[in-house]
Formats: sequence, structure tokens, C-alpha cells
Amino acid sequence: MARDDNRRGRRDRDENPEFADRLVAINRVSKTVKGGKRFGFAALVVVGDQKGRVGFGKGKAKEVPEAIRKGTEAAKRNMIRVPLREGRTLHHDMTGRHGAGKVVMRTAPEGTGIIAGGPMRAVFEMLGLKDVVSKSTGSQNPYNMIRATLNGLQKEQSPRSVAQRRGKKVADILPKRDVVDQQSDVAHNAPVEDATADA
Repeated sequence: MARDDNRRGRRDRDENPEFADRLVAINRVSKTVKGGKRFGFAALVVVGDQKGRVGFGKGKAKEVPEAIRKGTEAAKRNMIRVPLREGRTLHHDMTGRHGAGKVVMRTAPEGTGIIAGGPMRAVFEMLGLKDVVSKSTGSQNPYNMIRATLNGLQKEQSPRSVAQRRGKKVADILPKRDVVDQQSDVAHNAPVEDATADA
């Protein structure tokens, strides 16, 4: 009895409620044996905290719920962290490849939304992206699409990491246009009473 309680407590601790999961695909496979056919299921699951961490996993079992559970556990073990710009989009455009899968991902202005196909949309939603434009130009296999998407996301670099590597300031890394826009925003938001006081 005590052993069952310990197992249950350990299972409750392992379940992280902050992670959301999305079932991308279920594939039913059959094996022909002497007495007939044996069916199995393979589940592809994407897991993320919607704050910059995402991962995927696949699970195989005789029943669908068990396959999904195995896929979810595998996804939690293989998570990556991706820096987000303003917590809503990518820092720069990028491409990702895996086998015959090839995807293109582009940063987007606020209000664009997630423009992506099924497997890629699941990755972006679990990652926490709100504005992104993407296109799959290779294999339509969901496994290859997700692997290519994660391959591209792993290439992303934030201005802070680039500045640290080069020994420069973040303002020196960003394009001049962004710096000018930031300065104009500061000037536009400056209080009016200071100007009238000087006059």
C-alpha cells in the first residue's frame, strides 16, 4: 500500500501542469501474424510552456492513450528554448531542414497572427509565438516538418547573445532604423509640460 502511495506521489510530481501539449498525428500500423492482425498506434505530440520552450516526441503502444502518454513524456525530455522578440514573434527570418523537409519562417508585425500549416502551427502555438509567417516547401510528412521547424528555431539568435559573443552593446548590433525608431518613440512620449516650462 505504501509502495503504491509513493508511486502515485512520484507521478503527481512528474506531471508539470505548466506544459501544454498538442496531438499532431496518430498513425495506425498493423502486423499480420498467424492468427490474424495485430494493431498498434504511433502518436506524434508537441509539448511547450508557451513562453519560449517547445519539444516533440513520438510514442508507440497497443492503445491510443498509452501512445499519447509515451509521446508526451518523450517530448518533455527533448525540449529546446527559443528566444522570442517582445514575447510574440521571431528575432529574424530563418530556414530549417531535415531530410526532405524544408520550412521558411519569417518575423511578422503585431496583429499578423500565426500563418502556418498544421504541424508547424502546433509548434508555434506551444512555443508561444503570436505573429509569424511560415511556409513548408519540402516534404509534407509531419515528422519531417516538425523536425525541420525545430532545426530552424535552434538557429535563432537574440541580439543580446550576439552582442555578448562579439563584446559589443545591443544598440550596436541592432539596425540603425530600429535605434532611430526607439529614439523617436522616446521623444514622442516625452511630457509636454517640460517644453512649455522652457518657453
